[in-house]
This record gives sequence, structure tokens and C-alpha cells, in this order.
Amino acid sequence: MTPTTTADAERFVHPALFYRGEDQYLAGTVPFVLEGLASGEPVAVAAPPDRLQVIKDGLGERAGQVHFVDMTQAGRNPGRIIPGVLRRFADAHTTGRVRIIGEPIWPGRTSTEYPACVQHEALINAAFAGRAVTILCPYDADGLDEQVLQDAWATHPVVIDEHGDRTSDAYEWQAVADRYNQALPVPSRAETSSFRGSSELPEVRRFAVLRGKRLGLDGQRLQDLELAVAELTTNSVIHGAGGGTLRIWGEGEQVVCEVHDGGRLTDPLAGRRPQAPDRPGGRGLLLVNHVSDLVRIHTGQAGTTIRFYLGR
Repeated sequence: MTPTTTADAERFVHPALFYRGEDQYLAGTVPFVLEGLASGEPVAVAAPPDRLQVIKDGLGERAGQVHFVDMTQAGRNPGRIIPGVLRRFADAHTTGRVRIIGEPIWPGRTSTEYPACVQHEALINAAFAGRAVTILCPYDADGLDEQVLQDAWATHPVVIDEHGDRTSDAYEWQAVADRYNQALPVPSRAETSSFRGSSELPEVRRFAVLRGKRLGLDGQRLQDLELAVAELTTNSVIHGAGGGTLRIWGEGEQVVCEVHDGGRLTDPLAGRRPQAPDRPGGRGLLLVNHVSDLVRIHTGQAGTTIRFYLGR
């Protein structure tokens, strides 16, 4: 046996698991969990409820030693998975390696959600670089489109399937994150309000809240809208050339709102990095991710658009 080096002990490990059917899911996940428990590693599983139950049943009485998270709730917005699920668990266990199963992409994710899901999977590699963390990401190879599996080859350095472990020759997570930095077309029915300077922030917030009410938001959802608008428009004034444009409209069962400004977002982990309690500021996009059902971001030479979705 080759001795474990310090570099190996601190290396981030991020394999994808392609499974077909429940038997392969069990074979790929339960031994992974048991191996972690046998090594004294804290173990968490974040997956849709039916997948959680499969793993719990497979673990039997040892399931009580594992932290389980319903990914359809905690990770409904992919932008909050790194800070609210993965980092929250890993940061709570700072001694030794931490082991996590994270399944953020499942059949039923919409085409609107999917780009944010892929960017999440890509950015995990930046968020955990150099950390003693292993994150196994299962993919339903029967239920997901071929493009999803191709993207998984590009966002994971190793893929595990019925043929075993294979190093990915397509691994290039930065290119994938850039490819899904897609322009966000605005529907013609969107209502628009431009703002400039801090003196106009109260008015643009009132504009958003009034339109949100007309579109069917109330109670906590309306408060979430007001909070997200306040954070994004303030960021635009401070960091986005002094102002921007807000748009809001209804889309199916959701209210969609976005803020565009002339700034360029250069930190790919903005809004995905837990904020140190002793460090003021920097919480704006993190809060938007926390309250929203989905956040999409496009940044480029023409500026940055941050779009968020709230169910009504």
C-alpha cells in the first residue's frame, strides 16, 4: 500500500456516479457511506426524498449516524447548495476528511433551472479546492438527458458507472461554467423601472413591491421580493456604475424579477461563499440566493443581470 501523503489527505475528491436503477444506486452510495463511517468521517447525504429513503433502508440502523438533507427543498435553488448545504456541513467538521453525497440534478429539473445546476456542479471544484472533502454526485443515467451526462463528464474529474471508475478526459469545469453564463432574454410583458443613485432606491423598491402584489405575491413571499430587490439595487448603486434597471413579470406559477447594471461580476463564487460573522458587507447575493427559488446570473462586457424567481 502506498503511504497517504499530506497532499492526498487534503485533496478534494469529486466523482460523479452514473446509476441505472435502484440496485446500482444502492451499490454506488451505501458502501460509500459505510466506508466513511468506518473511517470516522462525518457523512451527509443530500438528495431527493425517494433517494434518501433508498439509502436509509440500505443502511438500516446505521442511518442514524448520517445527516440527511432533502435536496428538493434545501437545494431547490442551486445557488444556495454550496453555502447552505455543502459548506454548512463541511465547515461544522474541521478535523479530518468529510464525506458528502450531493444529488442536485434529478429528472424533473426544468430547462430554466438546469444552467444554474451545471454552474453549481462546476463551481464546487473552486469552492472546495484544497479541502479534505469528498463529494459524490449521483446522476440517474436512465432518467436524465444525454447532455446532462456529457456535462457531468466535464464537471467531475472522475466518473463511476457499471464499468468502474474512469478518469474524465473531458474534465474542464471552468469552460462549463463559462458556457452556461448565458444571456437572459426578457419577455416583452416585463414592467421596467430604471434607477440611479441611492436617493432613488426607495422608489424602485416600492415599484417592485406594488407589481409583486399585482402578480400575486403576499406575506413572506412579498417580503422576500422586497429584500432581494433592496440588496440587488443597492449593489448596483455601489458596484454597478451607480444605477441600473429593474424588470418584473409573471411566468407560470412564479414571479420573476431581475436587476441589470453596468458592472461586471468577477468572483464566480459570489453569493455562494458563507459570510464570516465578523466581516461586514458582502451578504447581498448570498441573501438573494437564500430567499429565492432560483437565481440565474449573466455577466459580460455589457454588464451583469441577476434574475430571481419566487413562487406565488
